[in-house]
Amino acid sequence: MNLTPEQIAAAQKANLETLSGLTNQALQSIEKLIALNTHIAKQSLSASMSNAKKALEVKDIQQLLAHQAQAVQPIAEKIMAYSRHLYDLAHETQASFTETAEKEMQAGQHKINALVEDWTKNVPPGSDAAVIAMKQAIASASTVYEQSQKAVKHAVEIAQTNLSSTTDALMKAAQTANKTSNKAGSKK
Repeated sequence: MNLTPEQIAAAQKANLETLSGLTNQALQSIEKLIALNTHIAKQSLSASMSNAKKALEVKDIQQLLAHQAQAVQPIAEKIMAYSRHLYDLAHETQASFTETAEKEMQAGQHKINALVEDWTKNVPPGSDAAVIAMKQAIASASTVYEQSQKAVKHAVEIAQTNLSSTTDALMKAAQTANKTSNKAGSKK
C-alpha cells in the first residue's frame, strides 16, 4: 500500500484548494462583519448627534429624564439587531465551514475505504481478524463524527432559540419601559 508521487501531489492539491476555499469563506465573513460594524458606527454617530441636540434643548430635569427614557428603547433595539446580525453572520460562517468539513470528511472516508479495500486484497491468508478490526474502527470513527455533527447542530438550534427568546423578552421590557416613561412625561 505505497502512495505514488502523483497521489501525494493530488492530495496536496486538494488540500490546498480546500484551504483556499475556507480562507475565502473566512474573508467574506470578515468583510460582512466590517460592513456591519461600519454601518452601526455611522448610525450610532448620527443618533448620538441627534440625542445631543435634543438634550441641549431640554429646559428642566423632567424633560431630561423623559428624553433619556425615550432614548433607551431605540438603543436597546439597535443592540438587539446588532446581536442578531452577529449571530446570523456567525451561524452562516459556521454552516459554511461545516458543509466544507462534511464534504472533506466524506471524501476522506471514501479514500480510506478504497485504501482499505485495496489493502485487503493483498493481505496474507489468516488476516481476516485484522481486516474486520480495521473496518470496524473506520465505521466507529464515522459514527462518532456523525453523532458529534448532530450534537453541534442541535446545540446551534438551542442557542438560536435561546437568542430569539432573550431578544423578545428584552424588546418587551424596553417597550414597557418606554411606555412608562412616556406616561410619566405626559403627566407633567
